[in-house]
Amino acid sequence: MDHPLQDKIAARTLRVAVIGLGYVGLPLAITFAEAGFHVTGIDVDEQKIDRGNRGESYIPDISSSTIQALIEAKRLHFTSDYAALDDVDALSICVPTPLSKTRDPDISYILSATQHIQAHLRAGQLVVLESTTYPGTTDEVILPELEATGLKVGIDYFLAFSPERIDPGNPNFDTRNTAKIVGGITSTCTRLAQAFYGVAIDRVIPVSSARVAEMAKLLENTFRAVNIGLVNEIAIICEKLDVNVWEVIDAASTKPFGFMRFLPGPGLGGHCLPVDPHYLSWKLKTLDYTARFIELAAEINSSMPHYVVNKVNEALNEQRRSLNGATVLVLGVAYKHNVGDVRESPALDIMQALLKQRAVVLYNDEYVPALTLQNQVMHSQLLSSGLFQAADCVVIVTDHSYYDVSWIVREARSIVDTRNMTRGYEDKKIFRL
Repeated sequence: MDHPLQDKIAARTLRVAVIGLGYVGLPLAITFAEAGFHVTGIDVDEQKIDRGNRGESYIPDISSSTIQALIEAKRLHFTSDYAALDDVDALSICVPTPLSKTRDPDISYILSATQHIQAHLRAGQLVVLESTTYPGTTDEVILPELEATGLKVGIDYFLAFSPERIDPGNPNFDTRNTAKIVGGITSTCTRLAQAFYGVAIDRVIPVSSARVAEMAKLLENTFRAVNIGLVNEIAIICEKLDVNVWEVIDAASTKPFGFMRFLPGPGLGGHCLPVDPHYLSWKLKTLDYTARFIELAAEINSSMPHYVVNKVNEALNEQRRSLNGATVLVLGVAYKHNVGDVRESPALDIMQALLKQRAVVLYNDEYVPALTLQNQVMHSQLLSSGLFQAADCVVIVTDHSYYDVSWIVREARSIVDTRNMTRGYEDKKIFRL
């Protein structure tokens, strides 16, 4: 039997809210607005709200012209006032879920959003959590808060989990064409969440529960984190065996089955890979189980910045230079190529370690004009022959596509390459993972 929400979805009269307008929330809001719905974006950051309402994008994957067109069509609006939820039929929670200093899950943003939703919850609304979290958050944390209103899930209102799968800077996959998983508290919750996302996203996959959807998200990123941990250790092993790890990976990749290509690097970055496995590990500790595989991978990945610093020391030793007082130029501080996101970036750990050993650290990253490190503001340096020659060592940390590798190899006195950008160049001044 059709539900009134499905009728609104079909008629494009459903009013949508997205709570949290970062790398996940803003693209989601845009996707629903482009599908013909009226969307309200909610965030506590007044600067984001002001910029959004002016039609200015602060996310590289979203153009300002796209936002302006949707505002002019009266399909998109931004506010920091949660009273807007009174007029909303369906809402998605896309707030941050960082780790605390003790590496425990910090779900305070989810709790805050839930309490605001509770104050405005009414019969007929659909609530979907997208923020990555530990299995059980939807039914153990959000559900009791909303049930305290006296409304019954699956009857009066509907609650589901649908993990975000955004990949900033990916030219091939965006919110619309990346398959979406949905798992509700009840079968009706799942059905309505599937219908909701199905009008804006190409493929929606229902699963049996919110916990399955929560666990699927953690498996996706833990799978990557563990395999990156494995290949990072293989890189260390290959160095000890005097074998080129990049050639080894190329050779293994010729097998058409049973092998998946992962590449070593300076460490994990971004919001997902360095964080999500810890959510799963933490949850299992509450159940008296140690996720040894996950924790070992995290240990290896978190040690890679120090491994890179050791490589810099090795490169400087060849010049009879000490790290103390040496000038080190870091190329790329974003956590991945062609984006400006520095969240959990290994470049920051590398730079911190270099500064601790009293090196003079400079950086270039056109996507990150400035950053704060050790309470000091640093600015991206303009690349020039003089800059390369002034640096005792150049460290390639992020493989931005604008880097002219032949120029770097020609001008730099010494290079530590963590991304194999200098592939094909044979020079004693190049030190690779």
